[in-house]
Amino acid sequence: MFTPVFELTPAILDDLAAIDAARLAIAQLPIDVEMLASLRETARLGATHYSTQIEGNRLSDFEVSLVVAGAKFAGRERDEIEVRNYYRAIDIVEELALNNAPVGEKDIQLIHGWLMQGRSTRTPYRDGQNVIRDSRTGGIVYLPPEAADVPALMTQLMDWLAAQPTLPAPVIAAIAHYQFATIHPYYDGNGRTARLLTTLLLWKLGFSLKGIYNLEEYYAKNLDGYYDALNVGSSHNYYFGRVEAAITPFIAYFCRGMADALEAVQRQAERTAQRGGADNSVTLRLLDAKQRLALTLFRRQAIVTTQDLADHLNLGARTVHKLCDAWCAAGFLEVQDASRKRRAFRLAESYESLITNIP
Repeated sequence: MFTPVFELTPAILDDLAAIDAARLAIAQLPIDVEMLASLRETARLGATHYSTQIEGNRLSDFEVSLVVAGAKFAGRERDEIEVRNYYRAIDIVEELALNNAPVGEKDIQLIHGWLMQGRSTRTPYRDGQNVIRDSRTGGIVYLPPEAADVPALMTQLMDWLAAQPTLPAPVIAAIAHYQFATIHPYYDGNGRTARLLTTLLLWKLGFSLKGIYNLEEYYAKNLDGYYDALNVGSSHNYYFGRVEAAITPFIAYFCRGMADALEAVQRQAERTAQRGGADNSVTLRLLDAKQRLALTLFRRQAIVTTQDLADHLNLGARTVHKLCDAWCAAGFLEVQDASRKRRAFRLAESYESLITNIP
């Protein structure tokens, strides 16, 4: 039987109050359809970037947005697959959150299948021992439970969730995140699965907020705290200390992170609402992958030729010529000098503000 040991400290209670206050404030903001779409996409891309970054993904946040839009980067195929799979897995989490059934093991296996294989395949738990080592020293950081014990431990966690413990939703999500990471039921992908499990639980427990926030950014920017909070107990071995350790530190870390994330999205939504929805991210999301790549070229030089674009986009001259005609017609580009053989273009004034916001 899974019985978590923890204490709701004054600091945790303060953060829970801050979470509720931010949640209420966001719910009352005048967010229109266009603004909502922008905030949702920003949250999804942020979750994808930061969660994969924690696991060593090398793509920048802007490159992640390009990959999601269909772009490819030579030599980064594995990173691209991780990003596309995580972004798609968020869709799966949203679909699962709509049903009224408690979160089950099949849901977790389905999420893991999308993360690791990019398709609707429920992956079985590991059949052997895995070890978490310090990448610098090679020393053992954590030795999870034996594979034979994993099914029973996962069932106990699901039973605990199904019993609907009378705790605040963020605390339930924090405990589930911690325990899943503790069990470490897979050889790989445990961290990403744990973070998406957290999202699924929060959405099911009334904290979806229309999907306009993510917790992954807080983890990535406070990574030492994330690992320190997970690393409790008197031993690195699951059976010698961690199984019975108090998990108050991780609950405190999680609730602080959630309060931080909701307060940040509240400020962002308030700024966007004050501008009447005129947010650069709205415009950026409307651009296709080639246009976003073109923006990085315009950041380096104000005027570009068709040959510059052909080299930058790795496309043929004829294709780029047609693209430029289409982009001029759409108001994305303006002709700088039509007399030149390869023509020169500048970015339309309405898109110039985007250049300074590209990482």
